[in-house]
Amino acid sequence: MAFHSSVIALNSAVIVLWIYIVLLLAGGLMGFLKAGSKISLIASVAFAVPLALCARAVIPLFPFAPILLGLLVLVFAVRYAKGKKFMPSGLMAVVTTLVLMIVCWIYETSVAVSPAMTH
Repeated sequence: MAFHSSVIALNSAVIVLWIYIVLLLAGGLMGFLKAGSKISLIASVAFAVPLALCARAVIPLFPFAPILLGLLVLVFAVRYAKGKKFMPSGLMAVVTTLVLMIVCWIYETSVAVSPAMTH
């Protein structure tokens, strides 16, 4: 039963990650369409692709997804600090931090339930 619980937990992390990927791509597209920001579109795709590869288990979800999410938190925090506008970079910094915390928490609880899932 512990194995089943950890699989459900890891699937939950993947679902959270897919929702975040969609939001990240939508934000990059909005930045491009509304402000003509090619860098927003390029950056969102550049981070969304490896996160999608993590979600599809092409590359290991852990540690790569938390590393990428941590880098995104830094990117959004720096953009917020430079622009002093909460939208969109401040909001994305908060959302990305929450996703990072949720994904790490799900991973930690799944490992605690089933230590065999660590490899």
